[in-house]
Amino acid sequence: MTAELKAATDFAAAHETPWPRDILAHLEGGYFEGPPDNAVIGPTAPRGGPNGVIYQHGKRVAEWGDPARADMTFSVAKSYLAMLAGLAVQDGLLPDLDARVSDRVPHQAFATAQNAPITWRHLLTNTSEFEGTLFGKSDLIDRGRNLGVEGQGKKRSPRPMQPPGSYWEYNDVRVNALALALLHLFRRPLPEVWAERIMAPIGASTDWQWRGYSTSQVEIDGRMIESVSGGGHWGGGIIISAEDQAKIGLLVAADGEWNGKRILSKEWLDLCRTPCALNPHYGFLFWLNTGRTKWPAASEGAVCFSGAGGNTTWMEPAEGIVAVSRWLDPAHLNAFMGMVREALAK
Repeated sequence: MTAELKAATDFAAAHETPWPRDILAHLEGGYFEGPPDNAVIGPTAPRGGPNGVIYQHGKRVAEWGDPARADMTFSVAKSYLAMLAGLAVQDGLLPDLDARVSDRVPHQAFATAQNAPITWRHLLTNTSEFEGTLFGKSDLIDRGRNLGVEGQGKKRSPRPMQPPGSYWEYNDVRVNALALALLHLFRRPLPEVWAERIMAPIGASTDWQWRGYSTSQVEIDGRMIESVSGGGHWGGGIIISAEDQAKIGLLVAADGEWNGKRILSKEWLDLCRTPCALNPHYGFLFWLNTGRTKWPAASEGAVCFSGAGGNTTWMEPAEGIVAVSRWLDPAHLNAFMGMVREALAK
């Protein structure tokens, strides 16, 4: 490791998230919202310290902390749901992104006047305007959510609903609706599909888990299956290591190929990396750097999977960089990106 790269990893280790190690207490303490909306209904786990790993052109060039430790990873799971949707497209289970979800998913959540017109594209771009309660959590909890002031106890007043496809909002209930819809397509637990189609082919560990809630059991073909969550907002979600996340990032940065084998289609990943009409920084549940206005120190082509608390998988495909940082204070992510890019450009 060069001195410049060591300085970058030391910087990441020194700028730990302000989140406490006791994640359950943090959630129950009202970080996202106050009671009763903050009730934790899925499994949680205490977190470890800052850690991460950096690859360049497929070679591991740096690490810090304990990158083999599996921790809660929050909204990184949203990007993984987009990858599962890509598998559904490849399998012919999802032939038309602009078709109504209700056409293929016979669930009451998509049967209301507001929700029946929702398409798969709406769910994948966070523009669905899904309304209602799913697995005991109302969309009202996250309606008006502002990521810029997350954790400061500030939320806008509930706003009037808009037609599906006309308003962008980061809302965990609506992403959970996508997970439910994908479960109906695959008709088996999504973690099984993820393990078989993504994690095993890339040589990931088996030390991860993807969970839903105690309330998210869904009947599929006569058996009860837990529908996973797209984050850890109320517990559940992905518990995974930096090392495994880096392999997923390497797969995406390589346009869906692994050791010469096609895992995900490049065409699908290109859609994931294309800004949606209502948010230049968001594709199909992937965060983007359009105009270099989200992370000025990163390139225009930077793509991130981002989870609350400072959990980021950062990809710079043109430069061959894939970096995972765990528990890095988000206020210092941009500076870290600049240090890594400068170190690896030499």
